Amino acid sequence: MIQSYKQKPRLQETYDTIIIGSGMGGLTTAAILSKEGQKVLVLERHYTDGGFTHIFKRKGYEWDVGIHYIGEVQRENSMLKKLFDYVTDGELKWADMGEVYDRIIIGDQHFDLVKGVKNFKNQMISYFPEEEKAINKYVDLVFMAVKTSKNYYISKAISPFWNNLLGWFLRKPFYKFADKTTYEVLRSLTKNETLIKVLTGQYGDYGLPPKQSSFSMHASVVRHYFNGGSFPIGGSSQIVKKIDPVIAASGGTILVSAEVEEVVIEKNTAIGVRMKDGKILRAKNIVSNAGIMTTYNNLLPSKTVEKHKLKEQLQKVKPSVAHASLYIGLEGSPEELKIPKTNYWIYPAEGDHDSCVERYLEDLSQPFPVVYLSFPSAKDPDWSNRYPGKSTIDIITLLPYETFEKWSDTSWKKRGDEYEAIKEEITNRLLKELYKQLPQVQGKVNYYELSTPLTTEHFVNYEKGEIYGLDHSPSRFRQPFLKPRTPIKNFYLTGQDIVTAGVGGALFSGVLSAMAINGKNILKKV
Repeated sequence: MIQSYKQKPRLQETYDTIIIGSGMGGLTTAAILSKEGQKVLVLERHYTDGGFTHIFKRKGYEWDVGIHYIGEVQRENSMLKKLFDYVTDGELKWADMGEVYDRIIIGDQHFDLVKGVKNFKNQMISYFPEEEKAINKYVDLVFMAVKTSKNYYISKAISPFWNNLLGWFLRKPFYKFADKTTYEVLRSLTKNETLIKVLTGQYGDYGLPPKQSSFSMHASVVRHYFNGGSFPIGGSSQIVKKIDPVIAASGGTILVSAEVEEVVIEKNTAIGVRMKDGKILRAKNIVSNAGIMTTYNNLLPSKTVEKHKLKEQLQKVKPSVAHASLYIGLEGSPEELKIPKTNYWIYPAEGDHDSCVERYLEDLSQPFPVVYLSFPSAKDPDWSNRYPGKSTIDIITLLPYETFEKWSDTSWKKRGDEYEAIKEEITNRLLKELYKQLPQVQGKVNYYELSTPLTTEHFVNYEKGEIYGLDHSPSRFRQPFLKPRTPIKNFYLTGQDIVTAGVGGALFSGVLSAMAINGKNILKKV
């Protein structure tokens, strides 16, 4: 049952597990433990649940904030589909986005990423006929890298005893791919910079350009979409709606507007949480889905942080990129406005991805290094039942937190004229990109709102407004502390930081955390 903490609901004396944060990792952990018979309490500081899966409504429209498309769920026997079915009791339904899931636009050229491995290869070869060998080899490497990742992630959930014994063997094959950058691997296959730019055209899905990102991260995203993209029917708020009954079935609760002040620790054992109002809630296990930075910087007692040198761990990882997201409401149905389902990734014609990012970060008036267009109202077959005669579009781009840092002490919606002026300027630049691609929607925009890194910081409680938790660089995958178990007894982590970015990564993190807590191989039941 989703309830508000402000309504002073009746709570149990003690729970089996308390989870801080209701993002995908926390929800998955909660659902799996509930299925194992545990009473779970999920605490969400925001007034709406779901983390990056939540929606918001304005002026008769709604927008999904973090879910733009998900791969693998159309394949009946894929692990991701089975996991989603498991945590929602098969209630969550998906709509296929069709043949072309992503369109990579570089200057005036466009390249379609099409569904199905064979089709993908053929399409790429049709654009780059002289690169057939490189394209085939690339696809093989993507599969090889992904294959090695399963054991690597399993090593995060097994007991310390087995980890000492077997961990190295489980992780070693993965490092062969994870230690290299995406660019390094691609450059070893081809010298064609345009091909490299196209093949890495989804880097926005994990936030780091090719010369900085780990090839394993890149491979997992690319492989994830080989069978096309899908969107939750009814929008992304359906995810939490369908998981909630699973948690409630064994007496668990999701509480919103429930801000945790600190994890209560006695004799190096987590025993509960202290709420903002001073009330203490107790449980046998405490799990943080707040992100490792927020958890170690804000949620643990400073004595515990010092004792285990947790701040020193944080020195070894970096927060991922911050972004701006423009939410647009339009008059006219997706059919009338001829809005596609395909996502558009728009890049400047000049320079590789890394130099475009560099140029822009030095001078924000330079071309955006990436502009991502998503069309949720066209992807969701139920949209027009809920919002007839209307459409929505999301536009996302890179935006450094530092641009807005001086307003970090102001309140949401009250940040002043200068702040609003910068937002308006960015908005107009993004609308220009949209009209270039879809001229037919010009004049149809009825409402828009731009979120900045400060908005993300406000709602998701990420310190620098980052979207993907930690950077997915090669060194990130070498950090042994990014796993569910912590040096504090009965205190665990979950969420994208312990696996990888995105809903799939967060979902799988929930599996690992549940396995670490109850010592059972959950995957056998799935």
